[in-house]
Amino acid sequence: MVGNHLIFRGSRPVSGPERPVFLEINMSAFDFIPQGAGGMRRATHEDRGLRSIIRQFTPNWFAATMGTGILALDLNQLPFGGAPIHDAAMLLWLGNIGLFALFSALYAARWVLFPREAARIFGHSAMSMFFGTIPMGLATIINGFIAFGLPLFGPASIGIAATLWWIDVALSLVIGLGVPVLMITRQDHAIERMTAIWLLPVVAAEVAAASGAQILPHLSDPGMAFAFEMIGYALWAYSVPTALGILVILLLRMILHRLPPHDMAPSSWLALGPIGTGALGLLLLGADAGSAFAGTGLAPLTQAVQAIGLVGGVILWGYGIWWLSFAAIATLRSLRDHLPFNLGWWGFTFPLGVYTAATFALAGQTDFALFRDAAIGLTLSLATFWAVVAARTLQGVWRRSLFVAPCLIHGAIPEDRLAADMV
Repeated sequence: MVGNHLIFRGSRPVSGPERPVFLEINMSAFDFIPQGAGGMRRATHEDRGLRSIIRQFTPNWFAATMGTGILALDLNQLPFGGAPIHDAAMLLWLGNIGLFALFSALYAARWVLFPREAARIFGHSAMSMFFGTIPMGLATIINGFIAFGLPLFGPASIGIAATLWWIDVALSLVIGLGVPVLMITRQDHAIERMTAIWLLPVVAAEVAAASGAQILPHLSDPGMAFAFEMIGYALWAYSVPTALGILVILLLRMILHRLPPHDMAPSSWLALGPIGTGALGLLLLGADAGSAFAGTGLAPLTQAVQAIGLVGGVILWGYGIWWLSFAAIATLRSLRDHLPFNLGWWGFTFPLGVYTAATFALAGQTDFALFRDAAIGLTLSLATFWAVVAARTLQGVWRRSLFVAPCLIHGAIPEDRLAADMV
């Protein structure tokens, strides 16, 4: 007995907590994983050096690159501020490149130095979801080469963006299917333990679709432009229907089992991700139809595709209002009972950021003041969220309190229970 939790080794309890025991012992003050391990020891290493950081480094850190990158892109679209705002946004984007490179090096080093421990992530029902943050973080860098790269690198920035985009597409396709397969074959899930992190691996493909749509107008090869358009729609379909289906199940889960634990409150904001990028993808791909279809047999469909993109974007934007309001209410409810800081707080940023980007796109295509004013307000809210989360993250880095890999805890994956049963 630890606190009010029964701890079993290698078997499920006959009675006790509703969730499987191996999840009860996960310590997750730093992740979207339910707390509740009483006095269980965290999977920390006594050594506080770089090697320990590498051993505990997990892909959820890439959520910081997602939030930082989308803030830079949204700030750059503000209709006021001029050069100072643009320069600040560009510096933020350049810093995000360094952050992404650092995280990539740390995570690659973990696979080189601790391959067996790193591989445990494939059986972890929560941490594996964060594989999706890697291509989504890369997408914000790709988009920055379009928004900021031309003055810095000239036409070469288009080639860099296009090359990175193909890598992003490959990662998104593999993760978007591979992680759900792991969920079915190697992991343990239940409806009462479901959270919006299920969206992370699935949404990466639609983020890539929206990213490719921003590169397309700058491509000089008509054949390549047409390929980007077709692949963009395929990526959108690869992701959006599945993500919207997950949202339906997520709402049912919350109706039947109430809101997730307080430390998981930021995950409520993740629902805005597929809605925002879904709308943005339709809007941008529709706007690109003229140049993508020029000289092809699809040219007569240009206006229809543009109209579908605009109407579809407005519909998804309206759907997003519901989830935005719900996420705000859920967060306020959690704040009453204390909302502990963890890396999951980065969930406040990217979903709101892509929804904001879709709002800017709607404002540009409709010239409707409501969308323009909403985009400005959302950007200012995003900047506030980012400043708070970034400051708390830096504090956690300084204290070394955020470098915890829950998948290292014994019992955190089903294979541990199977091994114990064989003893």
